[in-house]
Amino acid sequence: MILVAGEALVDLTPVRCGDGSGYLPHPGGSPYNVAIGLGRLDVPVAFLGRLSTDTFGRLLRDHLQASQVSLAYVLDAEEPTTLAFVHLRDDEEPEYAFYTEGTAGRVLLPEHLPVIPEGAAIHFGSFSLALEPGASTLEGLMRRESRRRLLSLDPNVRPGLVADRDAYLARLEGLVRLADLVKVSKADLAWLYPGQAPEAAASRWLGFGPALVLVTLGKDGAAGFGAAAYASAATPPVTVVDTVGAGDAFTSAALAHLHRHDALHRSGLEALGAAELEALLAYANGIAAETCTRPGADPPRGR
Repeated sequence: MILVAGEALVDLTPVRCGDGSGYLPHPGGSPYNVAIGLGRLDVPVAFLGRLSTDTFGRLLRDHLQASQVSLAYVLDAEEPTTLAFVHLRDDEEPEYAFYTEGTAGRVLLPEHLPVIPEGAAIHFGSFSLALEPGASTLEGLMRRESRRRLLSLDPNVRPGLVADRDAYLARLEGLVRLADLVKVSKADLAWLYPGQAPEAAASRWLGFGPALVLVTLGKDGAAGFGAAAYASAATPPVTVVDTVGAGDAFTSAALAHLHRHDALHRSGLEALGAAELEALLAYANGIAAETCTRPGADPPRGR
């Protein structure tokens, strides 16, 4: 079982409607997308967080259930759903304008946290680790569970939501020290460590304590930095519709691959050789690339 903790939101993506234009709602949020991807890849998974009872919240619940994600750790919330307006740019990372103040997922408190099942891994990520009060709640959960079970982390940095860059970086580096598996994008590292090669930053993070650091490089594929090996893999060519959710699909696929190979634990990560790591990267790249062929965060099923 994998628990995915953090935010869920609705992405509002621009779309042309006849002679005008509008926005199409897509269920989203980085941790939420990871849970959807895992469910569609037939991995036992549950979403841990607060979902609004409003219209958008019902959309989020229905989408989880349709993707085989358990709602056993979802709490009902009266606050509204977080919204994100998406601006797509050719050959670049999408831009987001977030509306998060007082929303359901952000108001996650320690008393909302459930008892974690024995043997379950937990995945954390994105701006749920940057916005209070939920950020401190999730950090506390990571500190409590670190080295007791596998912890996965994807910072999925949203610079527009970071008020104090230095404080955010210091906190993030502390969270990296608690994690066993870290996935990060080249764009994230460029913002966190300007002028530093992503390989150097990833190697530094590996020295903080994780057993495996995965770096997505967009059209240039991905690289893996492990305790025993290094590997890289190319991205398969596809016709790109948009890249929303591609990084989350990569994370889902990496976790699914580890689950299927009975390596979703600290010792399993530490034992990965170069060939095994390359196979993981190739599989995750393929899932991410397929996600790019459809609008919105819509990862494939049953791969």
